[in-house]
Amino acid sequence: MRTKQLKELGVPDECYASALAGIQSTVKAGRVPARELKQRIAAVVADPERFRADPHFAALAEALLEVGRYVPLRPIDYRTWGDDIDEGSHVQMRQACSVPGACGAALMPDAHVGYGLPIGGVLAVEGAVIPYAVGVDIACRMKLSVLDAAPQSLTADPDRWKRALEKGTRFGVGVGYDQPQEHSVMDRDWTITRITREHRDRAWRQLGTSGSGNHFVEFGVLTIDDPQGSGGIGGIGGADEKNLGLPPGQYTALLSHSGSRGAGAAVCNVYSNIARARLPRRYAELGRLAWLDLDSEAGREYWMAMNLMGEYAAANHDVIHRNVSRLAAVQIIGGVENHHNFAWKEAHDGREVIVHRKGATPAGNGVLGVIPGSMAAPAYVVRGLGNPASLDSASHGAGRRMSRTAAKSKYSWNTVRKQLASQGVEVLSAGSDEVPGVYKDIEAVMNSQRDLVAVVGRFDPKIVKMCGDGSKAED
Repeated sequence: MRTKQLKELGVPDECYASALAGIQSTVKAGRVPARELKQRIAAVVADPERFRADPHFAALAEALLEVGRYVPLRPIDYRTWGDDIDEGSHVQMRQACSVPGACGAALMPDAHVGYGLPIGGVLAVEGAVIPYAVGVDIACRMKLSVLDAAPQSLTADPDRWKRALEKGTRFGVGVGYDQPQEHSVMDRDWTITRITREHRDRAWRQLGTSGSGNHFVEFGVLTIDDPQGSGGIGGIGGADEKNLGLPPGQYTALLSHSGSRGAGAAVCNVYSNIARARLPRRYAELGRLAWLDLDSEAGREYWMAMNLMGEYAAANHDVIHRNVSRLAAVQIIGGVENHHNFAWKEAHDGREVIVHRKGATPAGNGVLGVIPGSMAAPAYVVRGLGNPASLDSASHGAGRRMSRTAAKSKYSWNTVRKQLASQGVEVLSAGSDEVPGVYKDIEAVMNSQRDLVAVVGRFDPKIVKMCGDGSKAED
């Protein structure tokens, strides 16, 4: 009997040797019709406990009890928002929907290919967490601070604002401060796992830095038009907690995008490797979608480390905004922030599940967030509508439509920089792989998710700083 036939009968690949040994033993004991032999194996698979003393298939029964029965990978359904999504993202999404325990999924309009779960993918799983469905840059987030300065000052005194961006943070893979920044997050218990303990000093040095790739810090003009939406500016962490009640009008604002830096990447890599090492061979095709049961020691450790990285990423933005606003000699009068690349324990359809949002923004009813476009396109402050079909999620940005390699071969950074300057956007530093042309149309993205979020305000970038050394993206 071939291994393909054994698999069709439900025998896991770990148990093939035991199954073949049982077949040989049965045949030696007397001629047995192939049909009857298949029926016997199917019976053992269906109820291995009953065959623990069987003279021929006891070893198979024991093996089955140890590794569990093979469950064919049958993907659950998912809904897609937006039309401009490449087939590669759908291939990744279908595979993610095949993970055992998957019970809900959605694909956002900014979706593009990532590792494991596609960027813009939302996946709910029961009782387990998938490190690569969270991502390398754990808790990468957006933070917008409203400042007590007139928007006209951005053009009237540009050097003041540019100097604040240049000196208020640092960009690039591995960059840090010789004199670590102060924040209470470093007083947290970093010994909760070996990885967080070993990377505490590194995290402290990188506190207040912005990384590479699509991470940015920029000044711009925030326009609040919606009288109802205006009351929401001031929400923290994606929830409308402060409700500062800023009236409609235009404001100077600071917007940043970065995450948990090197410490977050280390947490992802270590626990993803553990998950992959434990992935049963029968699910080898899932690769980076390997999971950790939350009742396992590794699963609990990852969960604690991930949440600490969430606090660290928020602190990272706090330091950036503190430094930049101080250098610009302005006060913060309101703000909103939210993160993606994270997993949350949430209730959906009456049960607790782990919702992974890789490059997707929480958009529960009333929850505030920021969805950016590009260095030349607006970002939108939004209020979630709590659509259960998307697992209370929305896009985290416009989404890439071109690879970094293709972008570098197509665009000249100096040419694009001059074009942006003529449009009133000054870019202090960036790379050709982050020019506006590599991103989808943010207006089309927002239009395709009108049932997920309502727009509260619009942020138009004016002075932008990104990593300009061509470093590889971290998320």
